[in-house]
Amino acid sequence: MNDSQAALWSDVHLLGEFLGQTIKDDLGEEFLGKVEWIRRLSKSERAGGTPDHLALVEALQQLSDDELLPLARAFSQFLNLANIAEQYHTISPFYRDDNIQANPINALLQKLKSQPLNKLVITEAIEQMAIELVLTAHPTEVTRRTLIKKHEAIADCLAEKDQGGDTVKQEKIHNRLAQLISQAWHTNEIRQHRPTPVDEAKWGFATIENSLWSAVPAFCRVLTTELEKVLGINLSKQVIPIRVASWMGGDRDGNPNVTAKVTAEVLLLSRWMAADLYLRDIQILIDELSMAICSEPLRAKVDAVNEPYRALLKQLKQRLKATLLWAEQSLSEPVTPSNNVLLDDQALIEPLALCYQSLVDCGMETIANGPILDTLYRAHCFGLHLVKLDIRQEAGRHTAAIAEIVNYLELGNYAEWNEQQKQRFLLQELASKRPLIPSKWRPSAETQELLDTCRVIARQPATAMGSYVISMASQPSDVLAVLLLLKATDVEYKIPVVPLFETLADLDQAAEIIDRLLSVEWYQQYINGYQQVMIGYSDSAKDAGFLAAAWAQYQAQEKLVQVANKHNVQLVLFHGRGGSIGRGGGPAHAAILSQPPGSLDHGMRVTEQGEMIRFKFGLPDVAVRSMVLYWCAAIEAKLLPPPVPTNNWRGTMAKIANQSLTVYRQTVKETPDFVHYFRAATPEQELGKLPLGSRPAKRRQEGGIESLRAIPWIFAWTQNRLMLPSWLGAGEALESILTESGSNSLTEMMSQWPFFRAKINMLEMVLAKADLTLAAHYDERLVPASLKPLGFQLQQQLAHTVSMVKQLTGSETLLADEPWVQQSIALRNPYTDPLNVLQVELLYRARNNPELVTDLIEQALMVTITGIAAGMRNTG
Repeated sequence: MNDSQAALWSDVHLLGEFLGQTIKDDLGEEFLGKVEWIRRLSKSERAGGTPDHLALVEALQQLSDDELLPLARAFSQFLNLANIAEQYHTISPFYRDDNIQANPINALLQKLKSQPLNKLVITEAIEQMAIELVLTAHPTEVTRRTLIKKHEAIADCLAEKDQGGDTVKQEKIHNRLAQLISQAWHTNEIRQHRPTPVDEAKWGFATIENSLWSAVPAFCRVLTTELEKVLGINLSKQVIPIRVASWMGGDRDGNPNVTAKVTAEVLLLSRWMAADLYLRDIQILIDELSMAICSEPLRAKVDAVNEPYRALLKQLKQRLKATLLWAEQSLSEPVTPSNNVLLDDQALIEPLALCYQSLVDCGMETIANGPILDTLYRAHCFGLHLVKLDIRQEAGRHTAAIAEIVNYLELGNYAEWNEQQKQRFLLQELASKRPLIPSKWRPSAETQELLDTCRVIARQPATAMGSYVISMASQPSDVLAVLLLLKATDVEYKIPVVPLFETLADLDQAAEIIDRLLSVEWYQQYINGYQQVMIGYSDSAKDAGFLAAAWAQYQAQEKLVQVANKHNVQLVLFHGRGGSIGRGGGPAHAAILSQPPGSLDHGMRVTEQGEMIRFKFGLPDVAVRSMVLYWCAAIEAKLLPPPVPTNNWRGTMAKIANQSLTVYRQTVKETPDFVHYFRAATPEQELGKLPLGSRPAKRRQEGGIESLRAIPWIFAWTQNRLMLPSWLGAGEALESILTESGSNSLTEMMSQWPFFRAKINMLEMVLAKADLTLAAHYDERLVPASLKPLGFQLQQQLAHTVSMVKQLTGSETLLADEPWVQQSIALRNPYTDPLNVLQVELLYRARNNPELVTDLIEQALMVTITGIAAGMRNTG
């Protein structure tokens, strides 16, 4: 164990000691002894196998009802503490990961400097690179905000501890840690009510307030310092390489709880929060900028005053106060903004930029590079609206709305028109000067809601809105229909309308659809050379399996780049990734570097979903590190792109994709009773009782796998440790290639093709977190006898996949090249395993004797779900 690993284990042990003392104080030494006994059994099971597993099962089955919940909470809370320690450790002074440079920006810039690249080319690439992180509220964040705040405070204590100090200081830190851990223990970890979309938006705003607000300027400072030091590039203060958008309060696809009223409220809350945060900044600047000397442009704004900076900033403070009051009042009823209300980002940026430039011009650059520079960075990044809000809606809703209008006007049956007829009508109306919507028309409730949403957009400045995303887009008319509805509701600015391609069939035809869309002359003029396209990861993996979906996503991006180049359009790909491997997750740095050449030339957008927002951006220093890795990968992929795959690699990957697709679909869609097995072997049905997010778990309340959203589909398989969506079909596919042509081709792809290497690395990680013994235990206890053979078959396929991946990598263990990840998994297993066994026992009791299920048993079941999710991290 190296020093880095030892430091992490030390912190985990320290936090565990405090948790143990808390449990002892609350429930007594005897109960703590039982917790320790079960933990030791779990640890010995990992070393000893079946006999120890049986002993662990027996011990947990013997628990009384009143012991179930506290035991589940004990192991769940330890996993949360381990997560805190590990998250903090990535930014601690002791952290070392051989796969990541200590200073990634410096390492990348030195690499660029050594290449035959023109400095102007590098500068232009850096200035033009735009990465937009889109925060989404997908229901995998199982931790309450109340507990998240305590977890953040624990991380702060760990950082303070590592700064050293005398015995008195260290004792004070230890006392604070004990208090926070005790507070967490005595807090209910399960939400009492499902969060509303507004609650989710507030959670997103809290992430900005507590982390990103300080992380963005910190990242910009690190970047500009390294650029100047290594390459002599002086980056403009207006260049903010990473920006933030959100779906929280705007994503209405399949979520009836997101209404026009909700969207309007979230936009106002965003304005309120931004004004409040800027007011705090401005007060600090007023306190500090007491200097008397200023530039002529600044003097012209404030006349003959002794403290010109304070005078100008006090004017801005009054306008921010007026903006805050207007936003607050408007939450109750519409209020016309006064002339003092800030309505344009430039009205915020200009006085800050004027103060900054005046300080520089007057020889006070040291002061200029203080807090005012941070505020200026924030103003450029967050603007007056904090985040740009995306709208997402399903294509069929737009089609239905247009059809209602066409029907009312007695022009025909729009839904039955072919694509050419639809386009002709839509383009005619887009060019028309008369109103489309009749004044006496009374639309259906669904269409009225859609039009109300468009009118909310119309009332916003362009800087408040991000993109309008269309899920299930399948024709150019789907995009034109949205543009017509926006025009009809008086949206006077151009909002990017973004088709989202999700299923395997969607991805296969994405380039053709965009080609036809860009061939529409009116549309080409409208977009002015810029097009966004969104690639869906969750639904494509659910539809086709991990490897087939990954190859379809890669090829779709390649073809989209070719189409954009053909039409001389700047293409920005929007990656709808989740946290888990089955939802496109995994290390962001490797994922970006594995994208097709040319796909990042004009920037990128990427969703940050659910719990991954907290893991990657929850602490300011962690957020800075995440931004650094994103930026470095994007710049490297643009200036030093990966190789274009050879025909041999393509042929091999196509065979792998086709074989894995066949196995995946035969199992998931064609195997009789597969759905019944899935629901018996996992807690899928019970997940609906856990108030995770505002969105329903199913698109429809009836139906099979097709009706289930991709997120609970993967979440449920993670709970029973089979991890099926992330590997099913991979073993058979790899075996077919190894049998047919040996390992040479695959070995070459592993060493030379970042795309293939990244996918195998992700596969290794998910296989390392899977567990055959536990998956078999779920089957043995919960699955009817008639379905057990199917479970046994799937377990054999999992074991076979592990064997094939080891054969490919030439290693006897998974993740041999990733000791840090190996350690992370080993650290959690002794605490996650008992939760799995306990969950099985609780599911058995709940399903076989529902009349005996008490509130305590049901709550204990919910805690096992949240605890296993914490233990699985990015596979949940």
